[in-house]
Amino acid sequence: MSEVDLLFLGTGTSVGVPMIGCHCDVCTSTDPHDARLRPSVLLSYAGLRFLVDTTPELRIQCITHRIDMIDAVVYTHAHADHIMGLDDLRRFNLMSGKHLDVWADEPTQSQLRRRFDYAFMEPSPEPTIFRPNLRMQTINGPFQIGPARWVPIPLIHGRGATLGFRIGRLAYCTDVSAIPEASFALLEGLDLLVLGALSHRKHTSHFTLEEATTAARRIGARQTYFTHIGHMLPHEATNRSLPPEIQLGHDGLAVGARLL
Repeated sequence: MSEVDLLFLGTGTSVGVPMIGCHCDVCTSTDPHDARLRPSVLLSYAGLRFLVDTTPELRIQCITHRIDMIDAVVYTHAHADHIMGLDDLRRFNLMSGKHLDVWADEPTQSQLRRRFDYAFMEPSPEPTIFRPNLRMQTINGPFQIGPARWVPIPLIHGRGATLGFRIGRLAYCTDVSAIPEASFALLEGLDLLVLGALSHRKHTSHFTLEEATTAARRIGARQTYFTHIGHMLPHEATNRSLPPEIQLGHDGLAVGARLL
């Protein structure tokens, strides 16, 4: 049976873990699972590879995991921790000699074009000008990349909105403070769920660990991993407090689900 594979490139919050200027137990931990880059994943199927979001550490993430080529980028939303590595996509353009498709909804497209207008211009004929060569693709409903159908999952993210994505029996839902009732129906029958869980403390824009656990139990995926994790959740101790089918993810974790 065909599968979709997911590699966690980063599982941290918007400031990463360890945080600048923090010397708490998690930020000074020697457990490598407590070191969390900004949140992103690599999805792979049918010989194709896709980035979901481009974090400020994209170059480091790609070098660490030997990601030498990608086939497209899909964006969840336009917050800085999810888009600010976009310029590093030019390296993939140079190696492939081709443009790269970027999938985003209209609000995210607007922000990407405002912050990185040069990346969406026609390539310069001057070889000394080295910039990304990106082609925008609009998400306004389910879309097809290769043999797989991507289903956008509308999510609430504080006062704004973001998108999760379902591909086969896998769903990736990072920044989320509430799941609309209609979106729960899109999350039925999952092998694998990735869901944001920031900390124990109530937050306006993100699920707490307890809220994420409640949502994960309702969705009922065979396995759930949390992401967008803050420095108040030590990896080992937090996982001991959770059931085995609901655990914290960590940078470098590779998992998979059925595609069909």
